[in-house]
Amino acid sequence: MSCTQAGLYKESMKILSNNDLDADILDWPVYMGQALELARNVIGTSPNPRVGCVLVKGSDIVGQGWHVAAGQDHAEVMALKEAGKAAESAIAFVSLEPCSHTGCTGPCAEALIKAKVAQVVIASIDPNPAVSGEGVAKLEAAGINVFHLVEFDQAARDINPGYFKLREQGLPYVRCKMAMSLDGRTALANGESQWITGPSARSDVQKLRAMSSAVVTGIETVLADDPSLNVRLDELGFSELEMARNELTLTEQPLRVILDSKLRTPTDAKILASPGLVKIFTTAETTEDKNLATNVEIIVADKSGQRVNLRSMLESLGSDFACTDILVEAGATLGGAFIQSGLVDELILYIAPKLLGSDAKALLDISGLQSMSESINFDIVDIRKVGNDIRVTAKPLTTSENH
Repeated sequence: MSCTQAGLYKESMKILSNNDLDADILDWPVYMGQALELARNVIGTSPNPRVGCVLVKGSDIVGQGWHVAAGQDHAEVMALKEAGKAAESAIAFVSLEPCSHTGCTGPCAEALIKAKVAQVVIASIDPNPAVSGEGVAKLEAAGINVFHLVEFDQAARDINPGYFKLREQGLPYVRCKMAMSLDGRTALANGESQWITGPSARSDVQKLRAMSSAVVTGIETVLADDPSLNVRLDELGFSELEMARNELTLTEQPLRVILDSKLRTPTDAKILASPGLVKIFTTAETTEDKNLATNVEIIVADKSGQRVNLRSMLESLGSDFACTDILVEAGATLGGAFIQSGLVDELILYIAPKLLGSDAKALLDISGLQSMSESINFDIVDIRKVGNDIRVTAKPLTTSENH
């Protein structure tokens, strides 16, 4: 969000860049950085954003907090409880505009007003229409000056890409996870694929699932691999502190979604038997003969040819089930379809140091490209070693960036 856009929400809010900071407030970026780091303490708080708060009085931090999970205290409230009476006249550094409405918890703007903080410094305006600018307005009306440190705006958005995208574009943020050998293969010709990657990479995937609102797969993966696609706590590799911080977040499994046009999902599939809710999107005309468990819902979806319309499915996950972050774990056909439809925000590719040969199965089913100008291009934003494997994170380039 630009300074001009932010200013539209509340004209009296002070927009500051780092160049505007005088000697008295040169340490503000340090405290805001700490608030952002606190926001990263938990894996996910869907459908709520991850938020951190630091209360500073003089040069002392008197309270810190982060949003633990949906329905629990927000970051500001946790920090205020830790600070107690010391919160009066303190400066609150918050990674996202304090909320102004009552949901499962009370408005954080009112909590800050009641605590008599002196000033509030935010990294970003909340994109939620129920909040956007209203938290700032409520604080300013109570005589509390609000400052927007615009250099931290993108960092705040990066912590909550799904929260922002859903409210600004009506779609969840989509990560597509795939694994391959050095020669770009995902399974042997006979279908054997376990395990291409090592235990560290598989643990890393568990973290991706844990931070997701929903895990999406296709019927071919269900039939071929019979996966559970659940979060297995014993494979997360968390320290005791990390597990304690994420305990409430990890009490519920992410929604599992199967795209099954002809409704071929076996009633004894592991994905249906694991704890948590399952949604099967289908284009089948008859669903009455499926005797499924109570945790499973069949949704007749919009068609794209004979298949489930991917964009419509994502819109439904966002609007009907409040999903902000989606992890696609699928095979070559569905993975390729998501990428070719321009619906992937982030491709996470695990590369194992092994060769499977030319008759093994390819990573993606993308065909019909006739020239290099038609190639689908990505920007590699991160490369790291995970155990003995390599994880590459890439984001698709826009049409203008491609040329």
